[in-house]
Amino acid sequence: MAHRSQRLAEELKNEISAIIHQEIKDPRVGFATVTEVKVSPDLRHARVAVSVLGTPQERQETFDALVRATGYIRRLIGARIRLRHTPELTFTYDDSIERGERMMRLFEEMEIEDQGSRMEDGG
Repeated sequence: MAHRSQRLAEELKNEISAIIHQEIKDPRVGFATVTEVKVSPDLRHARVAVSVLGTPQERQETFDALVRATGYIRRLIGARIRLRHTPELTFTYDDSIERGERMMRLFEEMEIEDQGSRMEDGG
């Protein structure tokens, strides 16, 4: 059963990504990327993690627009993927890209500080 839910999760990820980029015409939906889909063991629920680029306000507007489009996305999924029950979709915000960028900035700052202290030490 786990293999089946993994296969469905991957198929949902691909289809939802395509729908977001090709079908949703809402101008508030900016640069949204489906990063992960987790499907419940009974295949009736899917948690869709989405990462959004932009300012905090743009990210919130994009996420809100996706949540409002959930029914439309689910209807398209039902037409594209043959299942007894189309899973209920729940969108969650994935901030891993922002956390990664923040970590990279911190590493860069540490490196700059380290170089500065070496220069002060004459090294």
